[in-house]
Amino acid sequence: MPVYEFRCLECGKLFEKRFASMHEKVELQCPECQSRSLERVISRVNFLTRPGKGEQKPKLTTKSCSPGSNCMTLDIPGPEE
Repeated sequence: MPVYEFRCLECGKLFEKRFASMHEKVELQCPECQSRSLERVISRVNFLTRPGKGEQKPKLTTKSCSPGSNCMTLDIPGPEE
């Protein structure tokens, strides 16, 4: 069952919604203010990796995207081209 995260454009509340399938049609509304003005956001992901001998570790880069907010990029090393 897919779980999606949404942000209310009216009050800023973040919330998750679990769907029975990817094709399920539902009327979404904010659980805080009942607004239907929402945007889907990309959820944060946590993972643990142990690089083998000679392998590089993932690199997290943070930069300012706009005043008062930061964006992060996760570079996961892969095979050399």
